[in-house]
Amino acid sequence: MASPGIVFLMYHELELPGRPLIQPEPGYVRYILREATLRWQIDWLRKNGWQGLSVSEALRATEEKSVAITFDDGCETDLLAAAPLLREAGFRATFYVTAGFLGQPGYLSTAQLRELSSCGLEIGCHSMTHAYLNDLDPHHMRSEIVAARLKLEDVTGGTVEHFSCPGGRYNDRAIALAKQAGYRSFATSRAYPNRPSSDPFRLGRVAIMRHTNQPAFEKICAGKNLWKIRLGESLRAAMKKTMGNAMYDRIRTAVLGQP
Repeated sequence: MASPGIVFLMYHELELPGRPLIQPEPGYVRYILREATLRWQIDWLRKNGWQGLSVSEALRATEEKSVAITFDDGCETDLLAAAPLLREAGFRATFYVTAGFLGQPGYLSTAQLRELSSCGLEIGCHSMTHAYLNDLDPHHMRSEIVAARLKLEDVTGGTVEHFSCPGGRYNDRAIALAKQAGYRSFATSRAYPNRPSSDPFRLGRVAIMRHTNQPAFEKICAGKNLWKIRLGESLRAAMKKTMGNAMYDRIRTAVLGQP
């Protein structure tokens, strides 16, 4: 029987009591979990015998009941909230950091990034400026993929081996450049589990949303019903291809901004 694979969970900023979010827009907030929600999710995983892994660990793992835990953007709450919860549970994770956001309000400072790395948590790259890779010319793509990695390595003093594409937008040129730059993996936003036979440069991940309830979370971790998420992804991908990224985002913002 084929391995069911390991689901890579995708998180973003966490909402802490009394602390404003980086952005108030509905399209951003729908990806933001309250700290208490992440706590019960990690508690459920731990109590039910699941392992929380970094990307490096997940790529070589074969045991069942494991998930890879990933965070995008490099928000300050990675260190303030996520890291302590992971440490309590004995879990590992990979934090994909947007290198150009370091030091901006709400994002990790260089000192905080070094502290996060020194905790034994894995640092990955989420580009330089969060640009959509499939919109870029070769020069700007190199900045987003290659220069961003060098900046993160300079800050942490470690090796950055894993990349995740902003907004799930990428093309074959981006993957080729990531390979050339020395990355070991390239994560997308496609909702499917990753198996030993999976292409490490097209890794699937599943976004854990603000509306994701406990039954849905449990099914996601087990890789169940992901086809429903992929169906929505396919529809959105067709719209992006037809409209282009800029027009799609304008329409999405208008729709999500409605009461």
